[in-house]
Amino acid sequence: MTIEVRAGEWTRPLPSPDVVSTEYWSALAGGRLLIQHCPDCDHYQFYPRALCEHCGSEPAWREVSGRGTIYTFTVIRQNGIPAFQKDIPYVVAMIQLEEGVRLMGNVTGCPVDEVRIGMEVRPYAIRMEPELAVLQWEPARD
Repeated sequence: MTIEVRAGEWTRPLPSPDVVSTEYWSALAGGRLLIQHCPDCDHYQFYPRALCEHCGSEPAWREVSGRGTIYTFTVIRQNGIPAFQKDIPYVVAMIQLEEGVRLMGNVTGCPVDEVRIGMEVRPYAIRMEPELAVLQWEPARD
């Protein structure tokens, strides 16, 4: 599944890709959501790690659907860090993908008071640099 990559002004701190996570960040900037998958034990995992957390083998990257539901969330109504203040209030959520892993991100595209556990969401990304984008979520409308 290709996800939409949007241009946007990003004033928040940038992620710091490392040797293990660079492929994730780069793929996201290119409109693909990759998650590590172990070819030996069929385990999906996120956040990126050098070894499978289940069996210790070397994981591979696999493109996933991006379809998910809100597992839990919080509404941020105050934040003393200047880079975040223009977005208040905003939602930070854990999204349960149909592949079983959970990813964190902001939920946008609807009033914060309409966000609910179990709400179906779809991913999109905001490109900050040519090879760096951040994952966001919005209500699934299809």
